[in-house]
Amino acid sequence: MSSAFAPHVTVATIVCRVVDGATEFLCVKEHTPQGIRINQPAGHWEPGESLVEAAVRETREETGWAVEITGFVSVTSLLAANGETYLRFTFAAKALGPIEGALLDPEIIEPLWLTQAQLDRQKSLWRSPLVGDVIAQYQRLGEQPLELVTHGR
Repeated sequence: MSSAFAPHVTVATIVCRVVDGATEFLCVKEHTPQGIRINQPAGHWEPGESLVEAAVRETREETGWAVEITGFVSVTSLLAANGETYLRFTFAAKALGPIEGALLDPEIIEPLWLTQAQLDRQKSLWRSPLVGDVIAQYQRLGEQPLELVTHGR
């Protein structure tokens, strides 16, 4: 008998700002088992929280920035090289500002604000293809109403 299928449920945020006419995306540079990588703020959904709460928490823990979730971007699945399946819920968020004295998760090297061109030049460092895929979805389709993602309590 085979084991039950149990994908890892994760959340991510696309946080962007415009500086001198250029759109920048909030990213993280982090230590991973594959080496140093670049990703959106992202992480695992924890028991007792909504997906939106998880996205806010992960962004705070990985970047030190407070954000307000403004919309839903996509749900994507990924079969990783290690054979694990990930189900990722990506949200759009507005940056409210850095949190004074915030402590980042230990694997985080630093938060980064990167333009699309800067991200593209570092494609070999992306944590997964989802880094580019979800930004492309966001740029093409925008954000959808948060009512698409509900949480019963």
